[in-house]
Amino acid sequence: MNVIEKTEYHDNLIDRVFIALFSRKMAKAVGTNTSFKGYEGFVDLSQKIMNGRTAQQQQELVSIVLKSLVPSSVLYLIRTFFSPTKWVCESNAWFATILFEWLVGKSDIQEVEIITKNNQILTQKSGVKIQKCRYLEESGCVGMCINMCKLPTQKFFTESFGIPLTMTPNFEDFSCEMIFGKYPPHLETEEASNQPCLKTHCPTASYSSQPCPKIYN
Repeated sequence: MNVIEKTEYHDNLIDRVFIALFSRKMAKAVGTNTSFKGYEGFVDLSQKIMNGRTAQQQQELVSIVLKSLVPSSVLYLIRTFFSPTKWVCESNAWFATILFEWLVGKSDIQEVEIITKNNQILTQKSGVKIQKCRYLEESGCVGMCINMCKLPTQKFFTESFGIPLTMTPNFEDFSCEMIFGKYPPHLETEEASNQPCLKTHCPTASYSSQPCPKIYN
């Protein structure tokens, strides 16, 4: 894998507020704090959640954090009264480009094809292309990307909001595709499940060609 030049970020006041909010929720969930500031502290807390926990436990803890950010009554109302129509999915994609920039960096809206449960093909602008994921770049860990971001975020939107979401990270260039309206497949059927460690980025990388050991452990 080619070495990717690290992106320099300049967080504004709103970015710092979101980072502080998420970090505070994560620190409460994990029962510890971090000595690092800003986004570095956010990633450090993610690593603390990962340490000593199985992949399933990591996902469950992140799910708790995500649910703590939105009142259960709001989740119920959205899940009950807002079916994943084209408008709802496209609106979520638009909001994602605005609200998640502090977390994953810049992203763009894309037109995608969705296959419905009735095997109908719909074309809609509910895709989000993350240019280079800040979280993956900062952590440098395949397992953290999958268990601390991809899987719990997919589950949160699909089950708690009732709006299907599939996230497909690209470990070559650190981009990622989010598709609102597409039900997430089982991890075992995705290329991400066989992704080796990012040897040039992860300090604890396994140098075998086997999948990153932190994906399932």
